[in-house]
Amino acid sequence: MFRSRVVTLGVAALVLTACGGNGADAPREKKTELTLYNDKGAWTKYFDEMSALSKQSVGLSIKPTGYTDSAQYQAFIKASFRTDVKPDLFTWQTGGMLEQIVKQKQVADTSAIWQEAIKNGDLSQDLMPYYTIGGKQYCVPMNVAYWGMFYNKKIFDKHGLKPPETWDDLINVADTLKQNGVKAFYHTSVLFSFVWFEQLLAGTDPDLYDRLSTGKAKYTDPGVVQVMEKWKQLIDAGYFINPGDKTDPGDVLKSGKAAMVSFGSWFNTSMTQRDLKAGEDYDFFVIPNVNPALPKTSMIFESGPLCSLTEAADPDASTKYLKWWTTAEAQEKWAASRGDVSANPKVEIDDKALGTVTKDAGGGKYRLVNRYFEATPPPVLTAALDGFSKFVTQPGSYKEVLETIQQAADEYWSTHQ
Repeated sequence: MFRSRVVTLGVAALVLTACGGNGADAPREKKTELTLYNDKGAWTKYFDEMSALSKQSVGLSIKPTGYTDSAQYQAFIKASFRTDVKPDLFTWQTGGMLEQIVKQKQVADTSAIWQEAIKNGDLSQDLMPYYTIGGKQYCVPMNVAYWGMFYNKKIFDKHGLKPPETWDDLINVADTLKQNGVKAFYHTSVLFSFVWFEQLLAGTDPDLYDRLSTGKAKYTDPGVVQVMEKWKQLIDAGYFINPGDKTDPGDVLKSGKAAMVSFGSWFNTSMTQRDLKAGEDYDFFVIPNVNPALPKTSMIFESGPLCSLTEAADPDASTKYLKWWTTAEAQEKWAASRGDVSANPKVEIDDKALGTVTKDAGGGKYRLVNRYFEATPPPVLTAALDGFSKFVTQPGSYKEVLETIQQAADEYWSTHQ
């Protein structure tokens, strides 16, 4: 998600200057190379590796164009629906953002791919709801990710620390680090400002979390207010780095600027890109619940879609590629190259900690909680990201922030219940 290669062309420039469009009125063509637009600019290397394998396996290669700015990327994809500059394949988000473009009849139905993949054991039935809209499936999982805490193992070893088993253990770790002049946690005011909100709420009251995402609870409810107060206590205690720090979180963890970074398992790619070794330089643990009385530990979960368009230049080629993408052959390469987990249950994970988490999550050990970014309707999410960004720099503003988010929620749910 943190990308090194910046695409400098703006949306307007791309629309005006790109050529070879795949418009609905253009003649259908048989393709051997598919364009893949994505919001993962730092992953171009891995897409290129997948392209070489798919060319060999199914006669189709991909040409990736990676964005590093999420808002710019989303704007381009939405603009492409109205122009001749259309991707053959593109990455997106589940939840409200996927539903939005499905309702515009822009996304190809992948129900047949899902049925076959589940029958073959290449996809899990548990993933299907995240890709189901109106009883049909759209897109396939480009990746899955389980969220937890990456930590600098050398810092932990230096101070005699172990991965915490309870929330109190985690706070004791943070206190020990603070006493030794080390910031415990990374956080940011840009895009990922929601991370600690979702973790604290899911680990305190996951039912409230689910109700909030469906408009059945309010951001001004006492349980949500208490979570913000807990978050404020952590900030006031001095556990976090400056949220305005622009250092890439991979470098934050490697340098020890912060001892712990909470992200999805995809962050492991940032570690391997820096030539760090799991189990030696860094490791991963599941974040304990704030509320120890909960029957299961809440684990944030996400799955990012790989999609094709209804009006694709070569629908058969796009469908063929998506079908291949779900196979064990493709997913073994995809997971191994990035050091990450896979949506395909057949794939073995090399990283011991992530492999254990993947098996435990698949076996029902954790209560999987849909990531806030996907669980929250887009208009509410926009207000929330702005609000949390303000809060991490002005912790005393939490009540005002919650009221502002709730105004956006009231407006949205008044026409969507």
